Amino acid sequence: FIEIVQPDASRQLKQGQGVVVAYAPDAPRDLQYSVSDVNRDFPMMLLAGIFAVVVVLVGRLRGVMALIALVLSFAVLTLFILPAILQGSNPLIVAVVGASAIMLMALYLCHGLNARTSVAVLGTLISLLLIGLLGSVFIGWASLSGNTDDNTGLIHGLYPNIDMSGLLLAGVIIGSLGVLDDVTVTQTSAVWELHQADPAMGPRGLYKAGIRIGRDHIASVVNTLVLAYAGAALPLLLLFSIAQSGVGAVATSELVAEEIVRTLIGSIGLVASVPVTTALAALVVSADRPGGTVTGVAAGAVRSRGRRRRAK
Repeated sequence: FIEIVQPDASRQLKQGQGVVVAYAPDAPRDLQYSVSDVNRDFPMMLLAGIFAVVVVLVGRLRGVMALIALVLSFAVLTLFILPAILQGSNPLIVAVVGASAIMLMALYLCHGLNARTSVAVLGTLISLLLIGLLGSVFIGWASLSGNTDDNTGLIHGLYPNIDMSGLLLAGVIIGSLGVLDDVTVTQTSAVWELHQADPAMGPRGLYKAGIRIGRDHIASVVNTLVLAYAGAALPLLLLFSIAQSGVGAVATSELVAEEIVRTLIGSIGLVASVPVTTALAALVVSADRPGGTVTGVAAGAVRSRGRRRRAK
């Protein structure tokens, strides 16, 4: 058969290159087949395999659990979040429920079922609720429709019942979750380590020491989030630069305003997660008394067995 490359195709194909072919049975015989894309199965699978090997080699058991959590996260996204939104459910509620499920699975699988992980879960959940509240207020206040490109326009045309502004908010919540997990787990671990280094330090001292660590974390994480969104919107920013539009006009246009609102709301949630999680961790770890928990009892039993062996 004859393969026809679409006239608007921006790529040049090489002889022997694998391609994805579209078939249109109602078209004329010579035009029934056309090249719709390049076959990228092998390089994508190879890259995924390298990623998995690196994670397992460095993270060992934690790395294996992280990969399992990643698979479960995609399962929640594809089997729950996307179908629920397509069926007309409120995107905000779906995003909060789905993100909470992903958070619980990822954190408890990777870090274990213990008080430290529970503090990180609670801090993440509080921050997610704050992001959802701020997003709901400012996306509505700024009149952001969420329908700004061909993809969202096609979705709105096929499924007019979907709340596109709610879909925008759902994307903000899900996009912020990964960075939130990192911040809350790091802050909780920092407070626990400070407590182990100085068990006499009270909640106030732990909070002050933990928040000093958190300030460094805030500076790097916020910058990372801003650059991530800027990198995703780089072609759009280039178009505005070519058009020589003023900064004010660019910032308030809906295309850029969406990214600004997304970045600022996510950053506020990240910043707020540091004092919230640090305070919770300081209170919980200070309430833990040696010998009053399972950990304390187990440690006492180990020490007792060690003394009996030495006596023998």
